[in-house]
Amino acid sequence: MQIADLGEFGLIERISSRIAGYGPDVVVGIGDDVAVLKTAEGRLLLATCDIQIEGVHFLRDRITPYQLGRKAAAINFSDIAAKGGSPRHLLISLALPGHLSVEFVDGLYRGLQDEAGRAGAAIVGGNLARSLSGVVVDIMLLGEVEPDHLLLRSGAQVGDRVLVTGSQGRSAAGLALLLQPEVQVSEEQAQDVLAAHLTPTPRLNEGHVIGQTRAATAMLDLSDGLASDVGHICEMSKVGVRIDGGRVPISEATIAVAAKIGQDSLRMALFGGEDYELLFTAPMDRAQQLALAVESETGTPVTDVGEIVPASEGRTLVLPDGTVAPLMSEGWDHFRRARTKSGPPTEVAGYMDETRLRGLKSSPRGGLRNRCRGF
Repeated sequence: MQIADLGEFGLIERISSRIAGYGPDVVVGIGDDVAVLKTAEGRLLLATCDIQIEGVHFLRDRITPYQLGRKAAAINFSDIAAKGGSPRHLLISLALPGHLSVEFVDGLYRGLQDEAGRAGAAIVGGNLARSLSGVVVDIMLLGEVEPDHLLLRSGAQVGDRVLVTGSQGRSAAGLALLLQPEVQVSEEQAQDVLAAHLTPTPRLNEGHVIGQTRAATAMLDLSDGLASDVGHICEMSKVGVRIDGGRVPISEATIAVAAKIGQDSLRMALFGGEDYELLFTAPMDRAQQLALAVESETGTPVTDVGEIVPASEGRTLVLPDGTVAPLMSEGWDHFRRARTKSGPPTEVAGYMDETRLRGLKSSPRGGLRNRCRGF
């Protein structure tokens, strides 16, 4: 059997099954992006890692070293935000070609340091190795959270509302502009979606508010795409979900880019990935108050996009015209082979498989993915 036969999540499950049982200091191990560990002081230690590989996660000629540094740190911070926690210490491993300029490393570390400073975290060490191909930036991040502020993927309950911060699809729109520079939108729109893709903002303050209210039941960050990520909550919580496609927040800039490249903006929002917004669930009688608390304390809008339903009802998407279709988990998977598409449901769900924003098919480097999930 090959890795491609299992797919990314099948491989994670296989690895997990071979790990010995945990001691009492491990609250959450493999399976939730961030390990949760008890410390002697009573707080919980959060540990996560994420990697950026040239040609897989980024193209060096489409991102500056500074932007790469900021993004590499931000996507790790986003995982901590989704637990309601605070990032503290980073360990950074670099694999670099020998011919790379030292100025590249200088710019990379300026970005890393600036993003860490914004989050109140410190770079405390790392490792260097020579790469025979491209640049690799691998970050190990430690954070912490109060035990009663911790949020996992496994707490969603039937009847909960599904809420998201910000808007969806901006990063995918930014990737489209990077890969198709001939696409013309306004300067303001271009800068908006490019910033979302190249220098995403982890929702740390929002995560703190959500955790401190103790009103949410589950949370994660939107890295693989809303359709796929809400599926992770469904799997861990053993529930189903109904997403109202007409309520998914999509920015005007994303809509403009989607129109220019001949794509549906809802598909981009559901399956594009790398938005690093927060998706969380809350009981119906507390959801509106929680959304208002986040908006008033952080300025970030929160939108109710659906409802948690019994697992027997599955995962569905209500399209703006009222059509109901299965909500397929067709977000990013590093190892899964391309799916066979047939019928309307997979046409909706197959957006990223179908195009990867089209520009990939003409990219001399082949496939590009700007997110590597940890386990």
